[in-house]
Amino acid sequence: MPIATGETLPAGEVAATLTIHCAALAANWRALASRAAPADCAAVVKADAYGCGIEPVASVLLAAGCSTFFVAHLAEARRVRAVAPDAAIYVLNGIVPGTAQLFAEIDARPVIGNLGELTEWDAFRAVHSWSGGAALHFDTGMNRLGLSVEEAPGLSARVMSTPNHGITLVMSHFACADEPHHSLNQKQIREFREIRTMFRGIPASLANSAGIFLDPAAHFDLVRPGIALYGANPTAADVNPMRPVVELKARLLQARIVPEGAAVGYGATWHAKRTSRIAIVSIGYADGYSRPIGSSDSRQGGEAVVHGMRCPIIGRVSMDLVAVDITDLPKDVHRGDWITLLGDGIGVDEMASWGRTISYDVLTRLGRRFHRVWTR
Repeated sequence: MPIATGETLPAGEVAATLTIHCAALAANWRALASRAAPADCAAVVKADAYGCGIEPVASVLLAAGCSTFFVAHLAEARRVRAVAPDAAIYVLNGIVPGTAQLFAEIDARPVIGNLGELTEWDAFRAVHSWSGGAALHFDTGMNRLGLSVEEAPGLSARVMSTPNHGITLVMSHFACADEPHHSLNQKQIREFREIRTMFRGIPASLANSAGIFLDPAAHFDLVRPGIALYGANPTAADVNPMRPVVELKARLLQARIVPEGAAVGYGATWHAKRTSRIAIVSIGYADGYSRPIGSSDSRQGGEAVVHGMRCPIIGRVSMDLVAVDITDLPKDVHRGDWITLLGDGIGVDEMASWGRTISYDVLTRLGRRFHRVWTR
């Protein structure tokens, strides 16, 4: 299947380009699937596939062998169905009242987290003789969505005594899998193992990206990687086992000399300690480039790669622009040069640390103003 290249724009209209490396995406899925085997490996493609584009990402993962996808909302499920006509698609946020028919129209599977949803779904299936599937989500420690552990025995009796019950998955969700020694992990594994025994014959799923790297006892029948697919580090290790997927570059608009002692940017929070050469780059917080990545006289910020060299981001990140200190760059720069904000050794986890946030936030905030390209 050909890879989308994004909308074709005149060169002069492209201020920043977000490149998604599809071969790396597929390789990450295969690596996670291999690690989790013999469990099956799904893919979480919610939030526009973590900012990488639902349709091209789902197409690439489908070609790699993925046959089960998780999204947050029904509208996202509809987009996956358009490119994956035979895949199993689970909708994590469940059934909005009165929408069961919409699930049936695209054969999407709601992830049911309360008795009201289950009652509505069962009633719809009975009235319309619908045989489509659904998941039961049990809360084993997140205290967010999900049926309670105490409700499991009664629901087990209800489901297992009903022919053609339509429950195709029983699942829960780790709260602290990215902290491998957290005591809640083992508690959740134990509780979910007990729940699984009540629903014999129905596949069970607990592990997210980080959960895949815990004890294999966390894998059960199906794992659900999300952030790791897109190149972020799912482990507590220093070395990221995933291949980088996303690359972000923006145009250099102007290079200027700033005298010693002069301020750069809003609020005059950064002052040149020497006569400096500054590059002004066409990206800002309106593009999802986090404002805390900027720096001040008292706090170091993030970096950009200019002609192969890391250079510091200086001053505040503004809506459409950032400033980069290129004083130590041995090469000349030119108006229109591409500056790397993500890629060339800068990973999403490092960018997240500069922005005092997490890699999920970095990827999902990357703005729609970017020209997106999906490469093989």
